[in-house]
Amino acid sequence: MALTVIAKFVAKAGKEEQLRKELLERIEPTRAEAGCIAYDLHQDIDNPAVLVFLESWKSKEDLEKHLQMPYLQSLLALVDDICVEPPEIRLANQIG
Repeated sequence: MALTVIAKFVAKAGKEEQLRKELLERIEPTRAEAGCIAYDLHQDIDNPAVLVFLESWKSKEDLEKHLQMPYLQSLLALVDDICVEPPEIRLANQIG
């Protein structure tokens, strides 16, 4: 079964649009990765500072390769500047 990732980002006040832009820029290259099944960005209806990726990967190894991609590393380098805290990452196995 696929590996699911839930990655929650919370923008600092005034950095909401920058975070949104940075996350949107990572969608196309990530979806082109061999192990990517789904990579969808969502924005909280009540709090637009909260953005969540719902991801599906063929394997944990595919996710680990994704985490090493230069476009993801460059995003992670920006987190301290534009996010309230490090992203909250949850891993789950799809069971149904």
